[in-house]
Amino acid sequence: MRTTALALGILLLATAVGCAENRQQQALADADTGYTPPVSIYSVMDPTSLIYTDVAAGATASDNPWRWTGFLLHPFGVVIDRVVNRPIYKLTSKMPYLFGYTAEDSMLDSQRR
Repeated sequence: MRTTALALGILLLATAVGCAENRQQQALADADTGYTPPVSIYSVMDPTSLIYTDVAAGATASDNPWRWTGFLLHPFGVVIDRVVNRPIYKLTSKMPYLFGYTAEDSMLDSQRR
């Protein structure tokens, strides 16, 4: 029991000493490494960040290549939606008892553009 208490004490002391830096030391370390503060305090995933932050200013110049791939593949997705998905919804809405078409499915289908 005494050995366990001693080991815990040493572990606690080691972690406390590691966190004993002051703010001035942290500021000097940040200046040495070239720390740049974030553009905003808001997360990019937060919807209000679009109101209070210029997201384009925080984005990299090259952007993500998957985003460009998505732009290029979007027309194919629209064609598949119109040719495959929407006719399936129309067919299943004619016989809801057979296909399990619900009022929620009807609402979602009516909200499409």
